[in-house]
Amino acid sequence: MKYYLLLLIATLLLFFTFDANAQKMNNKRMGKILNQVAKITDGQAGYWEITYEGIEMVVITDENHNRMRIITPLAYINELGEEVFEEVLEANFHTALDVKYAISDDIMWTVFIHPLKELSTDEFKDGLKQVYYATVTFGTTYSSTDLVFPAVE
Repeated sequence: MKYYLLLLIATLLLFFTFDANAQKMNNKRMGKILNQVAKITDGQAGYWEITYEGIEMVVITDENHNRMRIITPLAYINELGEEVFEEVLEANFHTALDVKYAISDDIMWTVFIHPLKELSTDEFKDGLKQVYYATVTFGTTYSSTDLVFPAVE
């Protein structure tokens, strides 16, 4: 019985330790991940200009307000036809998944937004990939992955 109690306590400690570490993204940790998966071209903790798979992106965090963004500009909105606006709105619903196409300062952007502390390493890496794919498919399939949600028959 004593053996099972010790095993249960050890398992619970391991579970809570793993769970706590999996949910504590911050600037220091994010900077280490970026150094592994991208080329940092400028910036400092909380604002990085990076090149990821040949695409220039900006990663911005606000630790005080628990927010982060990965963004990349696509085009000035005055250079886009009206049909693009309908296509990106539809893509935001079906194919862009965790990233969105958005407008700010007269520019169309690809953007991934997430609470910072709750962001896992895998989610962050996936966010970078989705921004990349949504950027390179802009004007064609407007998709961030192969998945279309909901699945269309």
